[in-house]
Amino acid sequence: MSTPPISRYPVPKLEDLPADIRARILEVQEKSGFVPNVFLALAHRPAEWRAFFAYHDALMCKADITPRQKAMLDFAMKVALDSGAIGDADYDTLHGHGFNDEDIWDIGAVAAFFGLSNRMANMTAMRANDEFYLMGRVPKQK
Repeated sequence: MSTPPISRYPVPKLEDLPADIRARILEVQEKSGFVPNVFLALAHRPAEWRAFFAYHDALMCKADITPRQKAMLDFAMKVALDSGAIGDADYDTLHGHGFNDEDIWDIGAVAAFFGLSNRMANMTAMRANDEFYLMGRVPKQK
């Protein structure tokens, strides 16, 4: 059985990428233990890849979050994207930021719950009502 391609478009080999892109991808691989497919797929167009990650970096630098909050968000993302890879090191990191095991359960449960709800919405081609998109973004009508 063959693995399905990660993109409809050509996916460059890591060794064929420009040095700056290759270095950034290898840095992520070192940190996370794998190369996210999105990095390789977007590298099909190096200029757009650079713009995408420049925007990513600008957003991440702007966010006024504490290291504790970032650790919580990183864990929630891992629950959503790669829960099978969660291990003792992830718990140790959160413990180091003052979270206990019950806190970690809550973080994981909330991330998993929203993952379920979003996947069900996608699977059923559910269209949210217009008000849903505005929740928390505009004041409620009185």
